[in-house]
Amino acid sequence: MKLLWFGPAVLGLCIACATTNSWAVHLNAPPEHVERFAGKLGFHSLGKVFWFAQQSKKTGMRRDPASQPNDPPLTKQWNLRTFDPNVRATWAVLVSITDDGMEESHLDLEENDDPQTSYNMNSNDPNSEPRYTPMKVNWHVGGVTSVASNRACAVGVAYQATNGGIQMLDSHVTDLAKAKSPSFNQQHTDICSAGWAPEDNGRIVKGPSTLPYEASIRGGRGDLGSIYVWGCGNSGTSHGNCDLDGYSSSIQTLSVSSTTESRKSAFYIELCAAILTAVYSGSSLHRRTVVGTSAPAHLVASITALVLEANPALTWRDGQHTTIQPSRPSHLRSDDWQTNGAGRPVSHYYGHGRLDAGKLVHLARKWTAVHPQRKCMSDVITRPLELHGNLILKWNETACLRTRNWIRSLEHIRARLTLTYTRHGDLSIVLISPLGAQSTLVTIRHSDASTKGYSDWALTSFHSWNEDPTGEWTLQIEKRGYWPTSGILSKFQLELYGTRECMRARRVGRTPVWKCLILSSNGSCTECTYPLYLFENACLPSCPPHYYEWGNSTQSPRRCQSCHHTCHTCFGHRETNCLDCPPFSTLDPQLSTCSTPSYPWDHQTEVGESMKWSGLILGILFGGPLVLACFLCAAAWAVHGIIQIRTAARSQPRGNENFGDFRGVEGAALNELEESHSL
Repeated sequence: MKLLWFGPAVLGLCIACATTNSWAVHLNAPPEHVERFAGKLGFHSLGKVFWFAQQSKKTGMRRDPASQPNDPPLTKQWNLRTFDPNVRATWAVLVSITDDGMEESHLDLEENDDPQTSYNMNSNDPNSEPRYTPMKVNWHVGGVTSVASNRACAVGVAYQATNGGIQMLDSHVTDLAKAKSPSFNQQHTDICSAGWAPEDNGRIVKGPSTLPYEASIRGGRGDLGSIYVWGCGNSGTSHGNCDLDGYSSSIQTLSVSSTTESRKSAFYIELCAAILTAVYSGSSLHRRTVVGTSAPAHLVASITALVLEANPALTWRDGQHTTIQPSRPSHLRSDDWQTNGAGRPVSHYYGHGRLDAGKLVHLARKWTAVHPQRKCMSDVITRPLELHGNLILKWNETACLRTRNWIRSLEHIRARLTLTYTRHGDLSIVLISPLGAQSTLVTIRHSDASTKGYSDWALTSFHSWNEDPTGEWTLQIEKRGYWPTSGILSKFQLELYGTRECMRARRVGRTPVWKCLILSSNGSCTECTYPLYLFENACLPSCPPHYYEWGNSTQSPRRCQSCHHTCHTCFGHRETNCLDCPPFSTLDPQLSTCSTPSYPWDHQTEVGESMKWSGLILGILFGGPLVLACFLCAAAWAVHGIIQIRTAARSQPRGNENFGDFRGVEGAALNELEESHSL
């Protein structure tokens, strides 16, 4: 009977491993070739993967700070009152959450629910109501933006915010679902708050595929960049490291940690050099506390929405600068605090410290856009290096001096490794900058006995923020385990991201952002006080990237007009008016034009008949064995069942007392013979 159980088990496995019928493909070809290619293979082309969405302005009524909510549990919300992150002075925001759905009909959520920001990616319908379980994450973090003064439940940090839930975790998650979720309805939402990540068990090394984050870089908020907020992770008890989670360690992500009432790190948080900031959270996973690192991430997302309302011209990099500057240690307890070369205290538990929302919004109102991002790459090793014990590498870095990519002020560091090791959980990897900032990129993980190592994996650090990267760098790879181990470091590439601007010398101006001269009947600004420029209902001292300054003080109002889509900064709307180019493009100084972007992941591909046959052959090679295995298992299961039935039938006694037990043709004939004999 073992085979009878084995057959259904294999069939279930085959069904579980089956692929979906949705494909996300990047083809470097004209639209007509893409349509023809999709038609030949029986697919429908849904348009370009990389898209543009104009950000629409969201307005809201500001509540008088003196008017306090009357919700009974407010007195127990220690994370808002006792250890105030200074959010009460900035209430009035917009928020959207990507996780396992939102209970839109909840008493404390329905008034602020916005159907345009909610969707179920699993079933492709607008109903994001989750299956009910008492500990659904979004119901708890959604309460951070719950209604105030309704005498029900607690008070949301941003109680005038719009709630929206994207459900994607109640089923299998594909790259397509992960790409669509944060970018859903981009013209209406611009912040993705996520409380999910790859499996947290202290052994996984996993992150986003290229496609989801490419989409966010190119299409969010009118090319200013979508802002992602992620919790640093809850697997601290199993020695998890958020630098091995590609979502929270992305250079685009605001990775958030948490601290407890006693200003200690929560027992469940993961530590790494990719954490930006920290806020207060609970010290346990009880539902009456602020739960895990999901709630702190959502709190920071709410504060970030306030920031964008104060200054909608901020890019995603501006968002990181304005988040880091007002973050301070504030007596947070940790034994690893250090001061980097730019004078900023940093910690692997808290990033740059506790976030102050009031100071953050005040800073954002006066902030002007940072200069374009530069990327400088260095191949540190030219041949594989054997790892038998500890390894120390030292090299001098010029930061691409005398080139277009020269970096004066650091923002992000990525150490890209390809490394094999007999037990890579025993390794500790530390990067030391020329000014002495130490970034522990990988800590030992006792549960990680994998031999796979790291395959082109990028480890991220924010600890050298605003440092000058020129000078001697050091990489230390140390063996901390007890077992005899060895390995090979076959690739080490240092990626530096930053700007030519000297950020330590930057002085924030005193010009207020909201200084309107003429208001329309609906309350929107139509002209700003000289010398400010009008940008999406805000008055700014200068225009953000992708916009140029137009008009003068006498004949016409000063406004920010859109550049040609190929330009990063410009002096006019034409493609021949570029001053600077986006990443992966090159400026022609004579023509003032930007070249077509050349992305590292692009491959020149001929779309023709050969691709059809290549796809067919690959489908047969990969899908054929799986289908054949399922068929053979099903056939073996069926044959075994028939043999068992026949064997059981033959083993039955043939006495008269058993004639009534037969249900086949022979049994019916014998019953009729018995009845005629009795007559």
